[in-house]
Amino acid sequence: MKKDILKINLEEIGYNEFFDNNLKNSTLVPARIISEHKELYVLRNEITELSAKITGKMIFTASSREDYPAVGDWVLITVLDKQQAVIHEILPRKTVLTRKSVNNSDKQLIAANVDVALIIQSTDRDYNLNRFERYITLVESENIKPVIVLNKTDLLSNDELNVKIVEIKERFNDIEIYPTSIISGEGIVDLKNSIKKGLTYCFLGSSGVGKSSIINTVSGGNLIKTAEISACSNRGKHITTHRELFILDNGGILVDNPGMREIGVLDSETGIKSVFSEIYELSKKCKFLDCRHINEPGCAVLKAIASGSLDKGKYDNYINLVNENEYNTMNKLEKREKDRKFGQFIKTAKKQIKKLNKQVDR
Repeated sequence: MKKDILKINLEEIGYNEFFDNNLKNSTLVPARIISEHKELYVLRNEITELSAKITGKMIFTASSREDYPAVGDWVLITVLDKQQAVIHEILPRKTVLTRKSVNNSDKQLIAANVDVALIIQSTDRDYNLNRFERYITLVESENIKPVIVLNKTDLLSNDELNVKIVEIKERFNDIEIYPTSIISGEGIVDLKNSIKKGLTYCFLGSSGVGKSSIINTVSGGNLIKTAEISACSNRGKHITTHRELFILDNGGILVDNPGMREIGVLDSETGIKSVFSEIYELSKKCKFLDCRHINEPGCAVLKAIASGSLDKGKYDNYINLVNENEYNTMNKLEKREKDRKFGQFIKTAKKQIKKLNKQVDR
């Protein structure tokens, strides 16, 4: 039996002046994508939820995945009946959260029109400062506010938890942190109170870190199914298989995502500059304007590492992300040329090693 759906104002699901100013076609009705399935979308408008497909024209003119609707998008529709609609157009996006696709260098659209990203790691699974930095780089590239959620704190002693919180604050001193536990209830009320009416929050994290359980708890219901927790590992198995948007009783809007094993960065220079602003400030003092901060003389960044004023782990992650972003942002011809030059370098190096070995044998 289909649940009763109350009539709402569009503002309650994130509609605001930004989208209204881009509403040019008055004959079509705005609605928001709340879930996405194969060739089918579920929408929410002022009156009800509707199933919808996009027009043939949208399919024909699409040149990439970004030309298709995503969860969080505002779209313009015509309503066919009480259950069905047709999507004609995507309204301009305020923000768009993307990552590099796992299989190629294309962008994978995670969610649209997100205001705050809740980046979750669990204390028993994938806790890693560099991983936090990757997520933060992704979200700050789109001017989305990052918030750190350290989940399953009940698995740590107070001393162990304090050590991790200090580590996070030292690395990310201007980002909010919420230590949480579904078991003990720690931090859940604070996290729920931080979710504001009309804003869209996106949960990001690996499988099994507890995203679905947190959404269930802060919603006061059972919006998402979660698998049983293993008595041996204390890990809940995350079974979200598609992205979905939920509206809370307090007016907050949550987007859940399937767990992400890989977080590739692409077109993320803005986010890298924001996350590693300390390194960019230091680079202004380097001897060379094009300093790569690897082995150049007069490098202020390397000098800061040597003196201990710059965290070596943060520097290493910066170098990795810069190189990865540059490579992923290249077009296919540029990558082929880079790979060709690297292949030549390897071949030359092997010849030199072989030549040296012969000289040694003599």
